[in-house]
Amino acid sequence: MTHWWTAFRPKTLSAAVVPVVVGTALVPTFGGEILWWVTGLALFAALMIQLATNLFNDVIDFKKGADTEARLGPTRVTQSGMISEKGVFWAAIGFLLLAFLAGIPLVLHGGWPIVAIGLVSLFLAYAYTGGPFPLAYLGLGEIFVVLFFGLIAVGGVFYLHTLSFHPAAAVAGLQVGFLATALLVINNIRDREQDLKAHKKTLAVRFGLRFSRVELLLIYLLSFGLGAYWFMQGLWLMAFLPLVVWPLVRQVIHQVFFTQPGAHYNELLGKAAAIHVLFGVQLVFALVVSGFLQWP
Repeated sequence: MTHWWTAFRPKTLSAAVVPVVVGTALVPTFGGEILWWVTGLALFAALMIQLATNLFNDVIDFKKGADTEARLGPTRVTQSGMISEKGVFWAAIGFLLLAFLAGIPLVLHGGWPIVAIGLVSLFLAYAYTGGPFPLAYLGLGEIFVVLFFGLIAVGGVFYLHTLSFHPAAAVAGLQVGFLATALLVINNIRDREQDLKAHKKTLAVRFGLRFSRVELLLIYLLSFGLGAYWFMQGLWLMAFLPLVVWPLVRQVIHQVFFTQPGAHYNELLGKAAAIHVLFGVQLVFALVVSGFLQWP
């Protein structure tokens, strides 16, 4: 079971959980009543898709030569021989099937927008690293993460509750999406040399370390800078509470700018995951407190 836990990449699972929780927390303030069955199914489906994506990535990166004995990142179960290629691949298919089944009630409730989101999400779980046009190998990984672990995830959960859209869901989606993307950028900086040999054309490979370092800085500045929207909406707690995480952000940025990529970047990934989770927690807490303050 330990091998499977390694394959699941638990540090990445916040990318699936945070958007669903934030999208749910927005509902009472911006449009309706929380439907806990919707949140539960959406969370389950998001986790299943994330697990499938991780497992497909494990198999495909090994087959394409992106994961070798020289990799600096955490252990990959296919490359290390912990689990067979076939076992990992079929486990990924199984998780996609579970996500599909969980999505059926959501589709019946939300209609065609949820059909579109669900089908594309299921397809891209594989196409992120597999198929003729793998996003991760074309330098499109950042766009994928911002969209599907940010805008679409938060907006989709909000829509399932309210059957409507709201700019607040887009802003929150961008914020958590950018923070999830930071993990990918750090990962790509660490793996740049290996990815270059495997012809995995991430942005770090295409444009170099200086570009990716500046990219990471801009991602964090944009995420926190969007707090200005909440301030203009009179939700000052949502604007300022997430700033308690900024000292940790400064640590990550400083280490990325002033240390060379290496195995120590795995610690930075843990810090970036913590930033993502803590930022989401602060947003949710601010929404809950703001809701209490608005009660008569």
